[in-house]
Amino acid sequence: MLADAGHSVLVAEARPTMGRKLLMAGKSGLNLTKNEAYGPFMSVYGAARSWMVPMLEAFNPADVQDWAEGLGQPVFTGSSGRVFPKAMKASPLLRAWLQRLAGKGVRFETRWRWVGFDGGAVFDTPEGCQMVQAKATVLALGGASWARLGSDGAWADILAGQGVELAPFKPANMGFVVDWSKHMEPHFGAPIKPVRLRFGKAESHGEFVISKKGVEGGAVYNLSAALRDGMEAGGVDMLVDLLPDLPMPALAQKVRQRRGKASLGNFLRKSVGITGAKAALFFENAQARQVDKPFDLAGLLKALPVHLKTPRPMDEAISTAGGVTKAALDNGLMLEVLPGVFCAGEMLDWEAPTGGYLLNGCLATGRVAGLAAAEFAR
Repeated sequence: MLADAGHSVLVAEARPTMGRKLLMAGKSGLNLTKNEAYGPFMSVYGAARSWMVPMLEAFNPADVQDWAEGLGQPVFTGSSGRVFPKAMKASPLLRAWLQRLAGKGVRFETRWRWVGFDGGAVFDTPEGCQMVQAKATVLALGGASWARLGSDGAWADILAGQGVELAPFKPANMGFVVDWSKHMEPHFGAPIKPVRLRFGKAESHGEFVISKKGVEGGAVYNLSAALRDGMEAGGVDMLVDLLPDLPMPALAQKVRQRRGKASLGNFLRKSVGITGAKAALFFENAQARQVDKPFDLAGLLKALPVHLKTPRPMDEAISTAGGVTKAALDNGLMLEVLPGVFCAGEMLDWEAPTGGYLLNGCLATGRVAGLAAAEFAR
């Protein structure tokens, strides 16, 4: 946005190479956005929806796809509506993006860490302290997870010292700790699918993974904000529907069949197809091991409590909530107390589940900050 407006642009990157978190996001396929109806798409931005929606309308899923294809990276939409580059990697898109920016005259400096303002933007660099005086500055410093990729949240203290209002960082799209018994060890790494997860009024569909430390994966991440905000001192119970495609009346009919001398495990395998990691998860529950009435059995299969102790540490989270509040910004994402300084991306106080929403949100905020910074500089 800045280069296209005719400005000379310096991109200062703290790490030795550009786009490390983007490359990490693309390790299992770069999920750029999601092809989804307007209402469901916008609803996932939760408490930040009121101020995020105008930016997302201006750079929506169709615009993201056009942007990627304009970089020579054709995209496709998967069965879940998620949009990926056909290359299924971030590196070709990043290379094309950097080449296009360089062609517009954008200058890049790596190992330049921003450390504050003192008559200009001050950077700690391999050549010592460097100061840059610019007509406008855009901060796109990331959240506070995956610090080794650059987003360590160290900027928060700097901005707080300048009087910028910040919301505390919280992990988002993260796993949760579960104290598994040895019974579960053979199933570490196994997916549990399909499932429906519930906590309070929130629910999520898809799959999750049993890990040594607890539970992780898409369905858990989509429920993680509700679980995190509802977390109590002793933990919370997440309810797992092990048979989401089988309505309760049909399930109740199946488990009313005569069990005879078959073990409960064999009965579940033959009657409703509960095997492997799903069966292990079911029998991890003490109540499930003792159930004998068909109605109670059906109820547990549709709402199996899994006790989550705590969220995994913030640095392991895919993203973070918290950061620069909307109250600290004008509509162009300029800091009210620092005229000419704009913020974009995950350092803003918004969150969204995985599935393309995060990257779309970062790109949309970057576009707005760039346009506003270009106008301010002009």
